[in-house]
Amino acid sequence: MISYTKQPHEREYRLIFKNIDREGWDPSIGTYMSDGGYDDLKKAFKMAPKEITDEVKKSGLRGRGGAGFPTGLKWSFIPPKNTKPVYLICNGDESEPGTFKDRYIVHQDPHQLIEGMIISCFATGAHKAYIYLREEFPEAALIIEKAIEEAREKGFVGNNILGSGFDLEIYVHRGAGAYICGEETGLIESLEGKRPYPRIKPPYFPAALGLYMCPTIVNNVESLCHVKHIIRMGGEEYSKLGVTRNTGTRILCVSGDVKKPGYFEVEVGKVTMRELLYDMCGGPKDGREIKAVIPGGSSSKILKADEVFKLKNPDGSERELAFWDIPMDFDSLAACGTMAGSGGVIVLDDTRKMSWVLNNLNAFYAHESCGQCTPCREGSTWMKKISDRLVEGNATAKDIDTLESVAYQIDGRTICAFGEASSWPVEAIIAKFRDELLADTKPEGEVESNPEAAAQKKFLVETQ
Repeated sequence: MISYTKQPHEREYRLIFKNIDREGWDPSIGTYMSDGGYDDLKKAFKMAPKEITDEVKKSGLRGRGGAGFPTGLKWSFIPPKNTKPVYLICNGDESEPGTFKDRYIVHQDPHQLIEGMIISCFATGAHKAYIYLREEFPEAALIIEKAIEEAREKGFVGNNILGSGFDLEIYVHRGAGAYICGEETGLIESLEGKRPYPRIKPPYFPAALGLYMCPTIVNNVESLCHVKHIIRMGGEEYSKLGVTRNTGTRILCVSGDVKKPGYFEVEVGKVTMRELLYDMCGGPKDGREIKAVIPGGSSSKILKADEVFKLKNPDGSERELAFWDIPMDFDSLAACGTMAGSGGVIVLDDTRKMSWVLNNLNAFYAHESCGQCTPCREGSTWMKKISDRLVEGNATAKDIDTLESVAYQIDGRTICAFGEASSWPVEAIIAKFRDELLADTKPEGEVESNPEAAAQKKFLVETQ
């Protein structure tokens, strides 16, 4: 019987988080191996690389970093007649607001990640792997570096691992805390020592032209951890967890206006929005009601708590699905016009002003734009300036229309998905809370016609 300092909810299914906040557990290799650690690696080395990839495909594992792309399929994109070195990169940037799962894994169970990475490298033919960590995780970097050296001492990293003839080196690379490095090609540019400008796809799909123009697999921390469990269970058995096309478990990070925020590992699609927010998180704070939820990190479109969605059935008929009945899986959330993303569930109650929420998000994206694409570089800043005026009480109804127009002119017009990440929240909030935003505006005659010029004049007066 495993005991925890924070007891898991009865609806949880602990797979990746089995050892998180576990009593008597520490991140050392001794503790990990005493609990069966690296046994799955030994099993994997008795398989052919293609067999491992096939098991991952059978499992139905989809990436847990945001896009939800099938992991095994991504691995199979490496050119079959490739003669270049293959690299594997673990994306530990975890920069999506509302997401805090990967740091728990690295802090408390680093060898689970390392074991998953070694198996993945063996399957894809990668002999060098990198763990890219954001700068704000300084302790995590020290923990993972120590874990790599412990694995090396035991013969799990280095030359001729376990007598298999397979060589692998794992390196830790610390980024500078840029959100754009969560995008895989921007991360690769950063890893090469350059400004993290995302690459155009095509032709620069990482599996063909990635790090140093060589085939590269980029997977999220949580995704790589799942690989070892797939090897242990078998792909077919793993696929029985969750629901069709949404297999396995995933970690939901709930923050905001609920009584019991935190992390929850559940079978994908087996928990609805109501069960997550009320049964597992205790519901809203006393005297309040849940107003809206951002279900997959800040870049996913917001959902109103009173919405009812019309969805199409496989036979072409329609059905209705209320917000509270949405299963927390990739496909259901996508059908409701948003996305599961990185699993960062941000809850907003009826005390939250949507103009403030909008401005908070706009400020973040304006700060984090890499500046490569003009629509994103200029548009994200314009959106922030307009929402600044909105929260300051200096906006008109026309400003809401302008804000919406700018968002739609960014959407789909940038090299990477950052453009959509910055515009989708704006589009959704205006579409669903326009009346509330308009209530924060003033008639045109009561607002400074050139607020930026007025602000500059005020600054000059105050600094003289």
